[in-house]
Amino acid sequence: MQTTWKGTISFGLVSIPVHLYSATQEHDVPLHQVHAKDGGRVRMKRYCEREEKEVPYAEIAKGYESPDGRTVTLTDEDLADLPLPSKKIIDVLAFVDAGEIDPLMFSKAYYVGVADQAAAKPYALLRDALTESGQIAVTKIALRTRESPAVLRVHDGTLVLQTCIWPDEVRPAAGIAPEDDVTVRPQELKMARSLMDTLSEDFDLAQLHDDYQQALQQVITARLEGVELPHEEEPGEAPDNVIDLMEALRSSLKQAKGGRRRAAGPEPAAPEPEEERPAPRKRAPAEKPAAPAAAARKAGAAKKTATGKTTTATGKSATGKTTAPRKAS
Repeated sequence: MQTTWKGTISFGLVSIPVHLYSATQEHDVPLHQVHAKDGGRVRMKRYCEREEKEVPYAEIAKGYESPDGRTVTLTDEDLADLPLPSKKIIDVLAFVDAGEIDPLMFSKAYYVGVADQAAAKPYALLRDALTESGQIAVTKIALRTRESPAVLRVHDGTLVLQTCIWPDEVRPAAGIAPEDDVTVRPQELKMARSLMDTLSEDFDLAQLHDDYQQALQQVITARLEGVELPHEEEPGEAPDNVIDLMEALRSSLKQAKGGRRRAAGPEPAAPEPEEERPAPRKRAPAEKPAAPAAAARKAGAAKKTATGKTTTATGKSATGKTTAPRKAS
């Protein structure tokens, strides 16, 4: 990384020689100003109003115009020799909880590295003290042409210097929020908290990406290849007046849960409870088939019954009565 600033952290009587490195970078697509008629590059020239000619960059200095119209010229040597203690020293002024600094004041972040091996131990001492206490160090630093308040905190085992703006540079928020007395019902607050919990499930900030830069790159690629520009369906207009807040919260909660389910994949269906079925009735025991001899006897008896009454050798009728023999005449 390229060094942005060289100086010393003053921590009581302990001095830590350090270097600052820019901790962030932006990934904007570089766009230039061109002539819309023919695409010619438009460049800004440094033009002197008094001499009415272009001047080189080496002859340019900074100036200040007073209210009465006088102009004071300041050279680089004038700015470098400012009587400013924080020009090369990061003086630790106090240690406070992180919640005491309004995030509105945070500006740019820089990684803090040691300038030599001798600074390793005091560097680790300050880092571990901040980690154990859970606090941040309030400092001041002069970068380029501006002195700013700053804080020292720990990020991934590395000291980070976060520059801030001055407290009086934060604009007041008076008159922006609704001034009318608005009553929020407990049911609405509970539903809003449920929606917050649902939207916070499995959230990963690293998964966010720059949709604008991606869409811009698609348009540039289409222009270079001479194809039709990509278009996206226009989203529906958002309602400008929420009539039923509870219904809007309920619908939002349902939509958020649906989105979480689609992202996580289909869930296995829960088994449906089985219905109670009546116990099966007991069947009567089946009759055993008759033996062959008994079946034959039954068949013969049935045949005799069908042909009428028969008499036996003893003279008995089928009814069991005995008939007397007739006498010859």
